[in-house]
Amino acid sequence: MAKNRLHEGSGPSQRQLRVGELIRRTLSEVLARGDVHDPDLNRMSITVGEVRTSPDLKIATAYVLPLGGKGRDEVVALLARNKGELRRVIGKKTGLKYAPDLRFQLDHTFDQMDDTRRMLSEDRVRQDTDDQ
Repeated sequence: MAKNRLHEGSGPSQRQLRVGELIRRTLSEVLARGDVHDPDLNRMSITVGEVRTSPDLKIATAYVLPLGGKGRDEVVALLARNKGELRRVIGKKTGLKYAPDLRFQLDHTFDQMDDTRRMLSEDRVRQDTDDQ
């Protein structure tokens, strides 16, 4: 095993986190400005919650959600349809040597936060937290 290689399950490297955040900000900016030549995509407001990169930085998975939550299935399909153009624009704007292959998934973080809030507001759970 190479000396600098990360162990399985140790989490993303600083470089992965830095590149992921750079891609997230750039992708958000590109989508907000409507820099893509697709009117269907430009009419939607899309939130990019997080971008995770593979260890070799060749794949970037963007977790997205349409503003208001309407059109969830459509947004992933539209982004996938335009991923070539998005990859080219992101590569140009970020200055990365190689633009990663983009993948898109729905961001379920907000749903999980709502579920947690709902659970914490239940009477039996509130009793347990108030006792401490």
